[in-house]
Amino acid sequence: MTETEDVREHVTLFRKRMDELRAEIARSIVGNRDVVDGVVTCMLAGGHALLEGVPGLGKTMLVRTLAETLSLGFSRIQFTPDLMPADILGTTVIDETQSGGKSFEFRKGPVFANIVLADEINRATPKTQSALLEAMQEHRVSVGKRTYTLDEPFVVLATQNPLEMEGTYPLPEAQLDRFFFKLHVPFPGRAELHEILDRTTGSGLEARSAVLTREDIIEMQKLVRQVPVARHVQDYAIRVVQATHPDGPDAPDLVKRFVRYGSSPRGAQAVLLASKIRALFDGRFAASVDDVRAVVHPALRHRVLLNFEGEAEGIKTDQVLDAILKVIPEGNVEKAATAN
Repeated sequence: MTETEDVREHVTLFRKRMDELRAEIARSIVGNRDVVDGVVTCMLAGGHALLEGVPGLGKTMLVRTLAETLSLGFSRIQFTPDLMPADILGTTVIDETQSGGKSFEFRKGPVFANIVLADEINRATPKTQSALLEAMQEHRVSVGKRTYTLDEPFVVLATQNPLEMEGTYPLPEAQLDRFFFKLHVPFPGRAELHEILDRTTGSGLEARSAVLTREDIIEMQKLVRQVPVARHVQDYAIRVVQATHPDGPDAPDLVKRFVRYGSSPRGAQAVLLASKIRALFDGRFAASVDDVRAVVHPALRHRVLLNFEGEAEGIKTDQVLDAILKVIPEGNVEKAATAN
């Protein structure tokens, strides 16, 4: 078998597994294909997803369904104002031994799982929210003088209520940057509502079955890293991220007027990795500029911080990203490299 045939076989298998996963999730989740693909993209990239929407749109159901369709460890953390960091990470307790003596034993918290559902994450205080920072970035937890490595794959799927709702705390910028994607869960249309009511007010939902193993997921994650990206595609992604900064070379007027801080380099990493995964979703083994454009909003919308004027004017970060995509040309890699 030639190298080209081997690559084609791996891409075909990747797409087949994705089709099976989507079909199994669709037995419980109506519509929201973009949200489902976004959550799976985060998992395959080794990142985390933040799902935002008003209560009752099925955010928690989506995460629970994903966990049930994968042979992975799952835990749920319900974030509340009185939740403490130790409730997430675990704590050291004094335990009595068989000989009557006493010893210190670490009791692992719910973060020690492959898929962690952080439900209503912005209802906890910033101190508790920040307890996830090390786990999300380093995939490890430090308690006292010891460090514990989390099993792979590890993904945090957090749900968040809109900040306008009562009893919410804005997530710290440092933690927002740890999320690979921020996904908006939309209100369903009329046809989708009919389907939801038919399923949920009848005899009951069908049981889900696991379609992918831990080994399958790790293999798919490795394939993602092997997808090539042409230099002009990577350069386009870089210029888009640079344009999110008010002092960026291609920043449009909307950015200069309403943006306080632009995306970090993590945003560029997210855009490029997500572009590779989107290419594999389509059965291609090379990312394109169209792939980059398609993933810019979920990858950067939470990494662009508006200034006071932007917030007062009711500007949305998606509007800012739309303006950037309109002004960034797709070519002239040599010209851009010379300018830098």
